[in-house]
Amino acid sequence: MAPEQPRVKKAPRSWDALTPSLAQWVLDYLSSNGFEQPTPVQKSCFDIFRGNKDVVVEAVTGSGKTLAFLIPVVEKLLRSEEPAKRHHVQGIIISPTRELASQIYNVLVSLIKFHAPSSDLLPCAKSDEKRPTSTEPVIVPQLLVGGTTKAAEDLGAFLRLSPNLLIGTPGRLAELLSSPYVKAPSSSFEVLVMDEADRLLDLGFSQELTRILGYLPKQRRTGLFSASLSEAVERLITVGLLYPHKITVRVRSLKDGGIIQERKTPMSLQLSYIVTPASQKVAALCQLLETLEPRPTRAIVFFSTCYAVKYFARVLHGVLPPGFSIASLHGKLEPKVREKNFERFVNATSPTVLLTTDIAARGLDIPQVDLVVQFDPPTDTKVFIHRCGRAGRAGRRGLAVVMLQPGREEGYVQLLEVRQTPIAPLQKPLISVTDAEAEEASSKIRAQAQADREIYQLAQRAFVSWARSYIEHQATSIFRVSDLDWVDLAKGYGLLELPKMPEVKGIDRSLGFGIDTESVPFKDKVREKKRQVELEKWKKEKAAREAGWANANNNAAADGAASAKRKKNDAWSGKLEQEDVKVARREKKRRKRDAQRLEQMTEKEREEHRKLEEMIGEVRKRNAEEIMAKKAAGEDDEFGGFDD
Repeated sequence: MAPEQPRVKKAPRSWDALTPSLAQWVLDYLSSNGFEQPTPVQKSCFDIFRGNKDVVVEAVTGSGKTLAFLIPVVEKLLRSEEPAKRHHVQGIIISPTRELASQIYNVLVSLIKFHAPSSDLLPCAKSDEKRPTSTEPVIVPQLLVGGTTKAAEDLGAFLRLSPNLLIGTPGRLAELLSSPYVKAPSSSFEVLVMDEADRLLDLGFSQELTRILGYLPKQRRTGLFSASLSEAVERLITVGLLYPHKITVRVRSLKDGGIIQERKTPMSLQLSYIVTPASQKVAALCQLLETLEPRPTRAIVFFSTCYAVKYFARVLHGVLPPGFSIASLHGKLEPKVREKNFERFVNATSPTVLLTTDIAARGLDIPQVDLVVQFDPPTDTKVFIHRCGRAGRAGRRGLAVVMLQPGREEGYVQLLEVRQTPIAPLQKPLISVTDAEAEEASSKIRAQAQADREIYQLAQRAFVSWARSYIEHQATSIFRVSDLDWVDLAKGYGLLELPKMPEVKGIDRSLGFGIDTESVPFKDKVREKKRQVELEKWKKEKAAREAGWANANNNAAADGAASAKRKKNDAWSGKLEQEDVKVARREKKRRKRDAQRLEQMTEKEREEHRKLEEMIGEVRKRNAEEIMAKKAAGEDDEFGGFDD
């Protein structure tokens, strides 16, 4: 009898210790990508979601949630007894943004490349070939995001490829599922996953989400994944989750005094803040990038508005330390430009700073992000967590810094502590900006605005959009508009003058610079020439309007004198006096309406209006001359009564 082989004990946290065990091709993928063992959220999901159970997963950002649902989804579809019928969907993964959907799709493609039958079908997605029929279960994915392709093109690709796993944003998924050619029957549909589920359950996505759920069978497996799900749990019944298994993975840290405190961010991520006046923020950002050791390869700076991102992407080139390049990402960019900018940042080989809004705050797994700076702090602490989570992912060390203005905004630190997101003052590197350094950065930005009117106009728009965003902050006890120093803020933005806003009434809009902003030229000579022509026309029209208003005022004064004389003669009745007041009011309103209408007209409409007024003036002049001629001839058109 052969001797019994010694049993090899499996490590409790290894991939081999999972029950049931993973397929060999999945283990090969994990090994080739350096994933030595499952993260806590992955182990918990594999134990539950791989079975026939619904899950709601709340785990800190950067904890590996994407693979936690992708591997179980792929396993479910490959366990089918036979391949899915053509045009039958077996699984759907919904993401709130194009970038996150594309990222999930790319991770999925890299995974199924290790599954030979599915890998053989991948080239069909990049060609116009029709996918051949498979004799065994396979994974055929399709990415569905709006903007980059038309809905008709996506439908054509669906009919050609016959994918069984769809990854996309809510709007485009709802469009595709509405087609009679796309089927998701209960006999074949297996699983629905909602990534960043708390955002998908927001009002902005509720309509599309309801449409999608209407096309899917109720008998299915559903998984919701996010870094913050507490406020969404009560609404889970709307997506068909009655008794889900809730998985919560938190991080605990030991504070001074032996107190254990829960965190919503990984321990490898340092959360810090600096208190700095608005006029010193740009200089503080430059100092942070220059003094941080090691020098950040990739840094992300969050702003509150699209126009702020667009503006600073234009002007920071002349302010940032040498060696740093800039990429921008915001919602007002064309989808193809967004995709190009994002890819440029992800694949950058030199130090790069991404200027963005909250569009990049959710779920994006960008490799080697060393620094996150929140130029404008968000009200919602969930957004704060997601922003910070772009750094310190998968155990990598990272630093997240939020900039707070001195005074009431410092209360944001206590708000974060209450929400289990403690932050500490940034100690290393120590940021200390002098007034001279702040003024130097501001003057460099102003010089760019003086050289190009496009930058000047963009600065005005960006500042106004930021002000509106600040006014709409929900935490009004911390972010108070009445506490803002508008002059200091304007210097931080490098403005040549304050824009016309009700909030700056009574403040010297010139900021003491005395710059004639009307003379600031466009750098583009064609645009500048056009502006000069339009400016000359506007000056002439303004002079004509003022002359017209002067004539109208003189006429009104004459009418007023006649009215006063009439009132003196007809003092026995107050009716005429009341009528005169009404006429004067109507005339004033009419003049105001005419002036507003004239300002809103296009150049062509103004020219037509001018010609019409000239014609009316000529008719009136001719009528007046005819009346004078009749009077001179002794003719009388006045009615004198009937003859006896």
